[in-house]
Amino acid sequence: MDMSTPAKKMKLVMVGNGMAGVRALEELLKLAPDLYEVTVFGAEPHPNYNRILLSPVLAGEQTVDDIVLNPLDWYSENNITLHVGQKVVKIDRNARAVETEDGMRVGYDRLLLATGSNPFILPVPGADLPGVIGFRDIADVDAMVQASSQYQHAVVIGGGLLGLEAANGLMKRGMQVSVVHIGPWLMERQLDEPAARLLQKSLEEKGMKFLLQKQTAELVRGESGRVCAIKFKDGDSAPADLVVMAVGIRPNTELAESSGLHCNRGIVVNDTMQTFDPRIYSVGECAAHRGIAYGLVAPLFEQAKVVANHLAQHGISRYQGSVTSTKLKVTGIDLFSAGDFMGGEGTESILYSDPIGGVYKKLVIRDNKLVGGVMYGDTVDGAWYFSLLRDGKNINELRDHLMFGQDHCGNLGHSGINKAASMTDDMEVCGCNGVCKGDIVKAIREKGLFTLEDVRKHTKASGSCGSCTGLVEQILAVTVGGDYSATPKTKSMCGCTEHTHEEVRAAIRQNKLLTIPQVQEFMQWSTPNGCASCRTALNYYLISTWPGEAEDDPQSRFINERAHANIQKDGTYSVIPRMWGGNTTPSELRRIATVAEKYNIPTVHVTGGQRIDLLGVKKADLPKVWADLDMPSGHAYGKALRTVKTCVGSEWCRFGTQNSTQMGIDLEKAFFKMWAPHKVKLAVSGCPRNCAEVAIKDVGIIGVDSGWEIYVAGNGGIKTEVAQFLIKVKTEAEVMEYSGAFLQLYREEGRYLDRTVHYVERVGLDYVKKKILDDHEGRKALYERLVFALSVEKDPWLERTQEGKYAQEFAALTV
Repeated sequence: MDMSTPAKKMKLVMVGNGMAGVRALEELLKLAPDLYEVTVFGAEPHPNYNRILLSPVLAGEQTVDDIVLNPLDWYSENNITLHVGQKVVKIDRNARAVETEDGMRVGYDRLLLATGSNPFILPVPGADLPGVIGFRDIADVDAMVQASSQYQHAVVIGGGLLGLEAANGLMKRGMQVSVVHIGPWLMERQLDEPAARLLQKSLEEKGMKFLLQKQTAELVRGESGRVCAIKFKDGDSAPADLVVMAVGIRPNTELAESSGLHCNRGIVVNDTMQTFDPRIYSVGECAAHRGIAYGLVAPLFEQAKVVANHLAQHGISRYQGSVTSTKLKVTGIDLFSAGDFMGGEGTESILYSDPIGGVYKKLVIRDNKLVGGVMYGDTVDGAWYFSLLRDGKNINELRDHLMFGQDHCGNLGHSGINKAASMTDDMEVCGCNGVCKGDIVKAIREKGLFTLEDVRKHTKASGSCGSCTGLVEQILAVTVGGDYSATPKTKSMCGCTEHTHEEVRAAIRQNKLLTIPQVQEFMQWSTPNGCASCRTALNYYLISTWPGEAEDDPQSRFINERAHANIQKDGTYSVIPRMWGGNTTPSELRRIATVAEKYNIPTVHVTGGQRIDLLGVKKADLPKVWADLDMPSGHAYGKALRTVKTCVGSEWCRFGTQNSTQMGIDLEKAFFKMWAPHKVKLAVSGCPRNCAEVAIKDVGIIGVDSGWEIYVAGNGGIKTEVAQFLIKVKTEAEVMEYSGAFLQLYREEGRYLDRTVHYVERVGLDYVKKKILDDHEGRKALYERLVFALSVEKDPWLERTQEGKYAQEFAALTV
């Protein structure tokens, strides 16, 4: 016998490419990397992604790329054959093979069903109308994002976890959202009434509306054929251009049932995650274990470990059910619940309620053990409470201090104790990816990890929503001690180069590099032509370093900057002319109205930046629209100065102390045409009442009796950041110089796509003050460089209406 002949691999086929199934493969690769030849079928056209984070994607807080857990390269690196966009429609159990819709047939020795779940659609008239969708996958998110750009009224049916996250995302997209819920309070499966009322109040303050104790009777068809309203059984109705069903999920058992597998509220499995066919296993939301189909990630990852253990032929692991906890992924809201939080006979509750402060805690105890809890507003000790609950620990000695958290229980009299050091190995750190402290510690020790990025790469901890990043860094520091390397403040630009943003900018400046090919050749770019990420950054670094000399490459700009207008969902464009400081004239307004009528522009919208937006302009009409408007470009499409928002100031307002309108006009005219690492917004208020909202602008100026206060690095986006005080000055000329110097410092040192808040966060406000306040000559030089750079820039709209060489550019866009 030839002992060198390798053993023939068994064939493992997995149907479903979601979180639970792929986690099972990851665990299997750890235990038996060479046992199987693995084939995966995924119905969606995507690699494995974090379905939990669809809500932040809908809200615009993350992108689809951000939530990918296993990129396509991971499958090939692990010799896994992946078929995306392929739906398996048949299991031939006798021949041990699966078949897809298009006729592909693949045999198996072991089959893992990870088909997940489907959203439950209420069986009411109109449920099949266009505009009625579930909230389950990337396609649903894409549909909601598209609807938010075209329609106004959204109705979310379901006031549970998923429904509120969907409603929050749609609201962040600008829609008016009403949540319909059959129960008397929100999230009744996770919250008691006091906590739910606090949650409702917080969401109402954000603009969300609620229709509680309402039952849907019908979804009404509009003239366009799309849903237009929702009717209730009590006779009330509400407008609805979009209806999102978030009333629950149903295990996807269709494939299993058609093959004769036993299904009852899911694919029935035993404690080894086997179906009654011993060659077929099931894991995830489609599986029913002891009568329960779990829909939260932690139980699914526990199941994944068990099924991997048995597929690896170890045969020593059992799944015996899970205790679950809940968190809400809505920006600015902290909520946690677990176990039997309602209590009842045989239990006692410890309560803490501060409605004014927005904090509510309830801990439920039975027989000296914590059996449930709900927290709103202060959830820092959620993981600790959950571990006490899950482990059934006797809390008799902790009782007097239990409500006040882990730092007051067991650590009394010992200040400064690191929270990570006191955690047990089985306590969860990263809820998004189901990673416990022990997983992180093991990876650090076995793989010799020293940085946060290393830990993310090997464990996925802090790689999703990022809320556990600080805790992961604590664990890293505790585990490796003096060898711990804090997160570096520099990073390579992209995968095309090892060089950092700062190194690239220095090379451009020191060697007077003027084109992208020159930079790539000089710095030995690993990818000949670069990528979409680095080319746009390089183009900005070149033109900001060598204004008037570097070659601006239009193909290395985003589509909006190439077309000098904002592309919309339907392929038309948005045009926003510049109005200095928010001021306009009757003549400008007449021209805007004439242009809107002449070119059949469907929507004229007043923006939050005190400008008028013409939405729905055809590509070929853009140069003609600009010519007829005869107004400067508002740069609303670019990484550039967008607006300078003003109040009416001392010229009109009885509270005004300074002429904020004129100051805003002067700033905007001075800094007009300024390209930057990201969009830049300014504001000027004539008094501390701050009507122009300067606190959330990149540069904000407030008029006071003795002069002007300058604030920097504010941000009014998805994650609001309050601007920081820079300096108080006396004259308008000083406002111009100090503001311009800060913006030029940001232009020269900010990484491409960093807002001012990210730049200041990275370098520190003290550094900015040193460069702007302490170095008088340096400040003047910064301001002079900005003035020179702007002196050689042209208004792109005026340029394209006067020079025939751009005609072909817009003719090509219409093809």
